[in-house]
Amino acid sequence: MARVVVADEAGACFGVERALSMVLAEAKEAKGPVHTLGPLIHNPVVVEDLGRRGVSVVEDPQEAQAGSTIFMRTHGVTPEVEEHAKQLGLRVLDATCPFVKKVHRAAEQLAEQGYQVIVVGESGHPEVEGTVGHAPGAVVVGSPGELKDVEVLRRVGLVVQTTLAQDTLRSVVAALVGRCDELRLIDTICDATEKRQKAAAQLASQADVMVVIGGRNSANTTHLAQICSTACKRTHHVELPDELELEWFAGADLVGITAGASTPASQIEAVRSRVSEFLVSE
Repeated sequence: MARVVVADEAGACFGVERALSMVLAEAKEAKGPVHTLGPLIHNPVVVEDLGRRGVSVVEDPQEAQAGSTIFMRTHGVTPEVEEHAKQLGLRVLDATCPFVKKVHRAAEQLAEQGYQVIVVGESGHPEVEGTVGHAPGAVVVGSPGELKDVEVLRRVGLVVQTTLAQDTLRSVVAALVGRCDELRLIDTICDATEKRQKAAAQLASQADVMVVIGGRNSANTTHLAQICSTACKRTHHVELPDELELEWFAGADLVGITAGASTPASQIEAVRSRVSEFLVSE
């Protein structure tokens, strides 16, 4: 009979668990409206569930009425956005992941020391935008190719989006060597991300089919799917059990499951259970 194996490292990380715990506790106790500034995490399933519990998403602090509670999302925000929310009379609570806070501090430190700050990450990603806000003028680079049009100064300091793949970071560092006199790297890739990527790659190399669970708007989940598809051609990225299709598992002896750092255990179990049902019917 076919087996279903969940990767040793999969699912919600410390920062996500912490943020969800904070918001759920506040939703139970708050006497007024509770909001998150942007989606709390990049997981539509979780965001919809929070909505049912009375926690709504606003894209700008001005959308929230004075006196209500607003959470800064796990990906962080710029100092200006947080200060603006306070000036509007909102009760501001910070659910920014502590590891993202580390990136902010590193960017500030490098800027203060006179380095040209380069943020290695996905341009437009909320975490990256928040980091740039802590080091105004910082350059965002997502690949070596994006360095071609960058005027690299003599002293360069790098910080990294927490969910970036190590291979991408190494390629950008290699491209900068020789283009500046001093290159300082503060490697801010989250340990949880790296562990999930390694565990996923190992499982994918053995599996006939891989299922990756998490938001399609989640950078770390998308990276997991890319890693898995390299080792296992029959890789599928889903958010909900209803997206699974029986024919995906035809002839499979081992089905591997992994999940991004913004995917709670309940979501993983729901998908695992449905996969098991499919395999029995086979």
